[in-house]
Amino acid sequence: MTFYRDTLGFEVRKDVAYGGMRWITVGPVGQPATSIVLHPPAASPGITEDERRTIAEMMAKGTYGIITLATPDLDATFARLESAGTEIVQEPIEQPYGVRDCAVRDPSGNLIRINQLR
Repeated sequence: MTFYRDTLGFEVRKDVAYGGMRWITVGPVGQPATSIVLHPPAASPGITEDERRTIAEMMAKGTYGIITLATPDLDATFARLESAGTEIVQEPIEQPYGVRDCAVRDPSGNLIRINQLR
């Protein structure tokens, strides 16, 4: 939660404890229709141990969860993330498919791509 609140500047909307776990809902300030729920990656009760291992492997490779965000100033956003010690996957570049973006990982290993608004 700290990364999303303090580094990305999101607000905490809900913090719910249940069954020894916690679900936290965060979102960008001023955008109440956009939310991200943070929860343990294998929180579903129907997940098997094999599935939990697969999820852990996918998270380690950055293929389990990907979030795409947008910002009006990619360079300033990237500088803030870098100065906060965020794991950098890709510095800001122009992509051949028409966007300028960067990529980082949150502390849980989820890949976050950030596009610059045009």
